[in-house]
Amino acid sequence: MVLQIPLFRLVWIGWLVLIGAVGAPLAQAQSATEVAGVKYESAVQIGNARLLLNGAGIRYKAIFKVYTAGLYLGAKAATTEAVLAAPGAKRMHIVMLRDIDANELGKLFTRGMQDNSPKEEFSKSIAGTIRLSELFSAKKKLAAGESFSVDYVPGQGTTVLINGKASIEPIKEPEFFASLLKIWLGHAPADAQLKDALLGKAPAPRDPFNN
Repeated sequence: MVLQIPLFRLVWIGWLVLIGAVGAPLAQAQSATEVAGVKYESAVQIGNARLLLNGAGIRYKAIFKVYTAGLYLGAKAATTEAVLAAPGAKRMHIVMLRDIDANELGKLFTRGMQDNSPKEEFSKSIAGTIRLSELFSAKKKLAAGESFSVDYVPGQGTTVLINGKASIEPIKEPEFFASLLKIWLGHAPADAQLKDALLGKAPAPRDPFNN
């Protein structure tokens, strides 16, 4: 006996197969990236802007994992120059992997901004740098698992969020965010392998004695 299947059912089965074939890679493409157990979503929303994960990696100090970092942009960028020149909103998201003195972290950020920025750009960032340092000083400690984000929105400025909550009023000067990004993407980055990861490149082998 030959089993006869109505035509409309065959069409429906065909659609299910097609959706399954297309949907699987699509879901995979939209899945989060995991770095040292921390998940970075493939896309985030800041206001009306949808940002894509450009890259994510780990900040090491010698052999110790200090924090993970992820860079979000409106479109993918493979160089520091392209990141800085990209229009629209941007986000740098950091998740701590170990407890760290927040005041000391603020000092390191200030030094990284100064080392990687032209004097004129850094001078325009000083007011924002002081506010960031004061924020970290008041926080005292960032514990493992805590996070902070630095969001830049054109026309509004830079907002710092700790554990998802805005901690200070937006810093208006656009030079501040550019100078801050150069901590990780500048000519003397905090971690060269992390810089490559944020730019979507495969990091070079790590030398634990050179960082």
